Amino acid sequence: MTVLGHPRSWSCQWLPFLMLLLSTGHEPRVEGVTHYKAGDPVILYVNKVGPYHNPQETYHYYQLPVCSPEKIRHKSLSLGEVLDGDRMAESLYEIRFRENVERRILCHMQLSPAQVEQLRQAIEELYYFEFVVDDLPLRGFVGYMEESGFLPHSHKIGLWTHLDFHLEFHGDRIIFANVSVRDVKPHSLDGLQPDEFLGLTHTYSVRWSETSVERRSDRRRGDDGGFFPRTLEIHWLSIINSMVLVFLLVGFVAVILMRVLRNDLARYNLDEETTSAGSGDDFDQGDNGWKIIHTDVFRFPPYRGLLCAVLGVGAQFLALGTGIIVMALLGMFNVHRHGAINSAAILLYALTCCISGYVSSHFYRQIGGERWVWNIILTTSLFSVPFFLTWSVVNSVHWANGSTQALPATTILLLLTVWLLVGFPLTVIGGIFGKNNASPFDAPCRTKNIAREIPPQPWYKSTLIHMTVGGFLPFSAISVELYYIFATVWGREQYTLYGILFFVFAILLSVGACISIALTYFQLSGEDYRWWWRSVLSVGSTGLFIFLYSVFYYARRSNMSGPVQTVEFFGYSLLTGYIFFLMLGTISFFSSLKFIRYIYVNLKMD
Repeated sequence: MTVLGHPRSWSCQWLPFLMLLLSTGHEPRVEGVTHYKAGDPVILYVNKVGPYHNPQETYHYYQLPVCSPEKIRHKSLSLGEVLDGDRMAESLYEIRFRENVERRILCHMQLSPAQVEQLRQAIEELYYFEFVVDDLPLRGFVGYMEESGFLPHSHKIGLWTHLDFHLEFHGDRIIFANVSVRDVKPHSLDGLQPDEFLGLTHTYSVRWSETSVERRSDRRRGDDGGFFPRTLEIHWLSIINSMVLVFLLVGFVAVILMRVLRNDLARYNLDEETTSAGSGDDFDQGDNGWKIIHTDVFRFPPYRGLLCAVLGVGAQFLALGTGIIVMALLGMFNVHRHGAINSAAILLYALTCCISGYVSSHFYRQIGGERWVWNIILTTSLFSVPFFLTWSVVNSVHWANGSTQALPATTILLLLTVWLLVGFPLTVIGGIFGKNNASPFDAPCRTKNIAREIPPQPWYKSTLIHMTVGGFLPFSAISVELYYIFATVWGREQYTLYGILFFVFAILLSVGACISIALTYFQLSGEDYRWWWRSVLSVGSTGLFIFLYSVFYYARRSNMSGPVQTVEFFGYSLLTGYIFFLMLGTISFFSSLKFIRYIYVNLKMD
């Protein structure tokens, strides 16, 4: 199945063509609702089927023993639709604009015992189907299952062999579409002999009605009897509770640190004046706290290339996440446009690679790094390699099980082309600009050649405790919203509250910055100057808490099961936690660096 083409050159003149490919696939088409005349054919596409409680496990509709044409013709799909598991193909349903149909025969079928068993298993696993007409999804269950009583126990399974399609129009446009089996009796699959063939006749009806609603977006949410639940509209109380806790936390940290710092600076500067007037000895003698390590606090850390790569990729994902949320706030993702966010995320990731290259190379050169080519390679591999390995395992499991979530070869080639011709070159270009524009690291204190001995630290100032505190507090600020995000990505909810998401994202970054500053101050006050990696790990550990929450969600809040769903859920949950580690570690590091520069600039020293 050929779904997508791929660009042949990476020069600037091909960039618009690349963007066109990412958004539309083979056949460039104009966004908008199709206009029909009375009697015009309306194509209904069959898409996918899958278990209701395993949202990411989907299969092609024609993999089931259902009515299908002799030659299956697939629809050209966008990249986002392919990534979403869509595999649309033309159906045998004949629908014409504004023409009603009453119980028209779709096809006659003779099912073998193996096909009957395949349908029975699909019904028992609550398989649902998805059709698409004029970019509007229609969903329903494949069959009917009823279990009742304990003694005697009854187990009934039936197959829906008749579908009622209800379509609403306004003028020459389709506004709403739905499929129903409300007044239909299922064909029983019980009582069949093991070697008995089953004859079926599939039928359908089409009913058109006019509506006063002029646009699809004007239709009131929930008045369509949606197939999937919609329970996300009201969770303001929990969000307000998180906001209050966050503001109290940030205010507490700010007030405490400002008062403590004011006292520290007043005492240290007074001691400096007294020492200078009394003798010329080093004022480190008889002193303690963060002042005494001023000759070591800007000592460059080990593995500086890896540190800069983490900061570069973290900055890229900060830009990527902000861009996606802002685009959603501006209404750029049409709910009737399948996979729009997926396409936007791929395109933005490729374009923001220049940020990772610039930030990583710029800071690497500032702290004295010389192997900038190796730094660029490390930066571009820091996320792409773990992602490729994870995707390879997940895609292999999908492919082995025949799931539509397994990407076609042409789509894989397109994604590889995007990375090779856009992402990697932009990383190199950003790295060159970052290296050339880097100025020497401006440290307010001179670093001695010999490192100072670090005194023994109490247990509550250890790295593990800092990671626990620094990771849990930002996680607690987003835990409420995290449930709704998981319910959207891994469940059947529909998320539209992007304003709240943007606000929670800002709160997460603010809390991470404040906690990082507080933990860095406590570390320096214990005369431990190894803050570089500690600042990244302390708040970056929020990613670990997010992964632990995903384990809890899988076990307690979802009905997912099976190897396909399990491998995909935990594989991509690990990647999600890794992305949060990179983002929050970057915010934490630069917040701590800004704070340390501030306190030592205001400290009077010879």
